Amino acid sequence: MWGKIIGGMAGFAFGGPFGAMAGAALGHAVENGGLGKLGAKIPGASSFGPARVAAMLGQKEQVFAVCVVVLAAKLAKCDGPVNRAEIDAFKRSFRIPPESARDVGRLFDQARDSEDGFEDYARQLGMAFSDAPGVLEDVLAALFVIARADRPLVVIEQQFLLAVSHRFGLSQLAWERASSGTSRHSQPEGEDPYEILGVPRSAPAEDIRAAWKNLMRETHPDSLASRGVPPEFIARATDKVARINAAWDRVKRERGL
Repeated sequence: MWGKIIGGMAGFAFGGPFGAMAGAALGHAVENGGLGKLGAKIPGASSFGPARVAAMLGQKEQVFAVCVVVLAAKLAKCDGPVNRAEIDAFKRSFRIPPESARDVGRLFDQARDSEDGFEDYARQLGMAFSDAPGVLEDVLAALFVIARADRPLVVIEQQFLLAVSHRFGLSQLAWERASSGTSRHSQPEGEDPYEILGVPRSAPAEDIRAAWKNLMRETHPDSLASRGVPPEFIARATDKVARINAAWDRVKRERGL
């Protein structure tokens, strides 16, 4: 997936991360005859944000790639100079392959040094993946890992992460899971199956079944792929699906369903 953003690197000449994304998105538009669509939907230059352009063109993987790089870079810088521990945490969290590290690093450096804010990127990523809140929660959890890579959280980092969570449209429960380092599908074996399914133990059977079905729709690898979720996150979905099904099977056994 990371290779998809490398083609936009020439865009650095006209606007840092924004230019890079615009270059990649416009290249896609030329190849697919989409420039007329751009002209119709973008009334002024102020609307020409790269993530917005990419979203219009259906490039959710590019939206994801650019937004997470920018958010990680801005987060790493917000409490002082970026250090090696934060960079290494970013590479581990988002599985940057060695062959793409140099080009992704250039985008990271541009985002770190630019005066652009992070809010629009967080908002656009939240909009692009509003139908996959589990992905957004995983991104937030990864940002917490980066923030804690060099030292305990400081106030400015917590404020940054809270602002990202709000723009992702995540719930308080999702915030608490991400901040604690426990995603909703990463509970160890033996954990409460109702917690895995996100329902209270007192919930009626039909509500639990509905929660299981919703999680399966949201998490199943085929469903994620059809919605443009990046392959790196789809690769994690198999384990999540197994945990969800195991929790539902345990509830059925306990209730005799």
